[in-house]
Amino acid sequence: MPAGAKILPYRSNIPYLSKFCFAVCDETFSERALAAGQSIIVGGVNYGQGSSREHAALVPLYLGVRAVVAKSFARIHVANLINAGILPLTFADPDDYDKLTQGDELELVGLYDAIVTGEATMINKTTGASINLCGSFSERQQAMLKAGGLLKYTRDAGNN
Repeated sequence: MPAGAKILPYRSNIPYLSKFCFAVCDETFSERALAAGQSIIVGGVNYGQGSSREHAALVPLYLGVRAVVAKSFARIHVANLINAGILPLTFADPDDYDKLTQGDELELVGLYDAIVTGEATMINKTTGASINLCGSFSERQQAMLKAGGLLKYTRDAGNN
């Protein structure tokens, strides 16, 4: 998400802000993500660095992003992804990042189990490559991810 006066007045308008998501490097990202319905973002080292605002997770959530797979994450951004209900996973072998190309059809296997065990597999259906992923979540983070994010977790906790 870009910062500054261009979008600051629209900070409460997630659909409008979504038009700017990754626009600096890919002007078609928001349109393609919305059209896909559900998608995965693949990122490099320290993904989310500089994105301490929750908008950096809420906008991808609005666009249908359900997981982010990266070489590593900025700490605050991981918390925001989990709060939004987006599953953050890292490559077990960071070199596996190079096995992916934009537009590859990806499938995440074992997502629900990954929340608890910290292990999942991503299948690149375009090339057939199988990629091991990992994550580490506290019990509270596991419960939040299973619920679909912090708001749903909090709502559900009040119904018990």
